[in-house]
Parts: sequence; structure tokens; C-alpha cells
Amino acid sequence: MTLTSDLLTISELSCGTARTAVLAPGQGAQKPGMLLPWLSPDVERRLDRWSRICGIDLIRLGTTAEAGELVDTAITQPLVVATALVVSESLEATGMLSADTLVAGHSVGELAAAAVAGVLSAEDAIAVAAVRGKAMAAACELESTGMSAIVGGDPVEVCDRIARLGLVPANRNGAGQIVAAGRSAALQELSAAPPAGAKVVKLPVAGAFHTHFMEPAREALAAAAATVAVADPIRPLLSNSDGRQVRSGSEALAKIVAQLTAPVRWDLCMAAIAAAEASVVIELAPAGTLTGMVRRELPDVARHALKTPENLAAMAEAYGGTGR
Repeated sequence: MTLTSDLLTISELSCGTARTAVLAPGQGAQKPGMLLPWLSPDVERRLDRWSRICGIDLIRLGTTAEAGELVDTAITQPLVVATALVVSESLEATGMLSADTLVAGHSVGELAAAAVAGVLSAEDAIAVAAVRGKAMAAACELESTGMSAIVGGDPVEVCDRIARLGLVPANRNGAGQIVAAGRSAALQELSAAPPAGAKVVKLPVAGAFHTHFMEPAREALAAAAATVAVADPIRPLLSNSDGRQVRSGSEALAKIVAQLTAPVRWDLCMAAIAAAEASVVIELAPAGTLTGMVRRELPDVARHALKTPENLAAMAEAYGGTGR
């Protein structure tokens, strides 16, 4: 598969009116207190219900938990998805989510994106995120693995170095960033001798996500996904696996399951957003990571990181929404 073919596949979007893209971040974007600005009686009722579904206290974790507690994969994944869904509901109330709005999510953020696109209910997205997080945490206990971001350098040389160390390019994020994943010893060797012109940054994750090390988690997620009802997307939904528009709910869920052991191609999602001529990118909370990538890769696209309701109100006012 080539980038050119992916852009041609998505070209139909360029001919329509899709001018806005809504992005849902993944694990690693979490921050202490990220839910606090968004709380209201209605939001707390939803979070109480979702907490019972996933078996963790989302309100406490999203408001008062320390940063150290939020690195637990089993906790972080449903919490990040819940935060994005809370904000997506506020965004929808502004009238800025249309049938032509592009939607994409990074890694576990795909579950929130699938809910925004109408493929999953919010409750099912939370439930699946909880299974995913617990299963991935368990898989990480089987062997010492991890992930490191490689920033800069020649992409061909970077990928060659990754391969020679027996690692996997688990995330191709664009904007000069490739994430290597695999055994901890090989990652240490990578850090000791980075590719020419590149910097290696160890990521605070429990294991080698999006590689064959996650096969036990993929099997657990597949079993959970088989019990979930899906609908076809009501908005254009892009897949992490190839940047292509997903055509059906069953295809979306199958790709989400398969991607536990396959690389995240966020670079192709950004290429699809560019090909669709989206002029505005909105990142749901916990926001900042994905808009940062868009800033480096697509500098002419307007970016809005929805960290607080004030961010949402200002954006809605600027674009003629209700700000509610």
C-alpha cells in the first residue's frame, strides 16, 4: 500500500463539504485533573454510570488522582476515552459536529472516535476500553518490553535501525516522529546509539503496544468486541491502520481489534485530513498531543485543543456555534 493510493481512496471527501476534523487522543495524553473543568451534574451522572460499567471511579481519577496513578494502562485507557466522550457531547451541543465532520482517534482514542461517528454507544466504547486496558496491562506483564519515540533523522535510516535491533515501528506519527517498540534491552541499545540526526525519548508506557507482544490482549478484545452492537458511521471515520475511511460498523470494530498487534499509521490519517481539505482540526480532551502533531505536519490548518469549556466556548463563538 502506498501513500498515493491512500490519498486517492480518501479523495471523495475532498469533493464534499467536510471542512472540520475531530480528533480523539490516546494513552499518554492524560493529565491530572483533566476532567475537573468539565464537571456538571449531568456529566457526573454520566460518569457515575460509566464508572459502574468499567469498574473504576472515573470522577476521582479524572479530578484528584496523582499523575503516578494515571500511568496504569488498565485505568488510563477507559479514563482517556471517557474524557473525550464528555467533551464530544459538549462539542455536539454547539452544533459544530455535522454529517461531514471527519473523525479519527489515536490508538485507544479510536474507541472514542467510533462513538462520535455513531459506530458504538458511549457505554460500549467505555466497556471495550476497559477490557482493552486490562488485557494490555496483563500482556505487558509477560515480558519486559516498552516503547521509545525517535524524533528526527532520515525515516529510511530510522526504520532500518529499528529493524536491525529486532524492534517494530509501532507508531508512525508523521511530523518526523516514529515510535519503536519491543524488548527493553533492544530499546536501551537504541537509546545508547540513536540513528544519525535523531533523538530517542523513552515513553512512559508499560509495554510494546501495537506489536505481536499484544497478541493475548488482541484475543481478549476480540472476544469482548463480539458481544458489542455496532452501527454504520454517521460521519466519515478514519482508521489508524491505513488512514482510509471506514465503510461499516463491523469494519471499524474489526480494525480496532486488529490494531492491537499492528502499527498506528497516524501519518496516513493526517494525510487523509489534508486530502479532504479540512481547514479546522479540533482535538477532544485530554487535548494537546494531536494538535501538536498537526501544527508540525499541517501548519496551515487551524487547530483547537479543547482542554477546558472556555476553549470550547471561544471556538464556538469564532465559528458561529452556540458555545453551550
